[in-house]
Amino acid sequence: MQIRVINPNTTASMTAKIGEAARRVAAPGTIITATNPTSGPVSIESHFDEAISALGVTEEIRKGEREAADGYIIACFGDPGLLAARELTARPVVGIAEAAFHLATMISTRFSVVTTLGRTCIIAEHLLQSYGFAHHCRRVRAAEIPVLDLEDDGACAVSRIIDECRRARDEDGIGAIVLGCGGMADLTEEIGQAVGLPIVEGVTAAVKLVEALASLKLGTSKHGDLAFPRAKRFTGQFEYLSA
Repeated sequence: MQIRVINPNTTASMTAKIGEAARRVAAPGTIITATNPTSGPVSIESHFDEAISALGVTEEIRKGEREAADGYIIACFGDPGLLAARELTARPVVGIAEAAFHLATMISTRFSVVTTLGRTCIIAEHLLQSYGFAHHCRRVRAAEIPVLDLEDDGACAVSRIIDECRRARDEDGIGAIVLGCGGMADLTEEIGQAVGLPIVEGVTAAVKLVEALASLKLGTSKHGDLAFPRAKRFTGQFEYLSA
């Protein structure tokens, strides 16, 4: 089984870290290919960043289809371009926020999310609503660190994340914590030991879900709104998408 893990930003060091985390939990025989677009934002921290990165996600799906991938993971907590990606393939496509929310509800009746910047809390809250998990989540919290601090200032960033996770444990009345950034993919064990609660991380959660869906031969339905896009003409810089 081949799973293509797509980091929607262009920071290669984060892509490598995400790939390593995915490989640690992958079943024997599962091949993880970690990729990122060559064009786009170096980190994703706004609606604008997500909109720009979504095109890169769809390009990576198109590449994966040519390479016969068995499933895909969108490794950004905003799940940018998720539905568009699903339109382009009959294989399963899972976003890491979606995966983490699902698994958190299976081990706890209430969870909180700890993410990077305060402005992205609102994006996570929108996802909780649209996915139907808002009533399971007590609070979305921010450690107030830019995403790239996870690459450039690791120890300080981790300390701030742990502090926020402890506040969530002590104040929110929860049983589990969801980590709200793909760049936190390598921190699950360290944070779990420091906080003493189950820590759900989306990249690793998504790997197991894609493996399960692919092994059950459950792919993206091509009936209804996730059918392949209608062939049409594109203009300008997107002319190459014309079919």
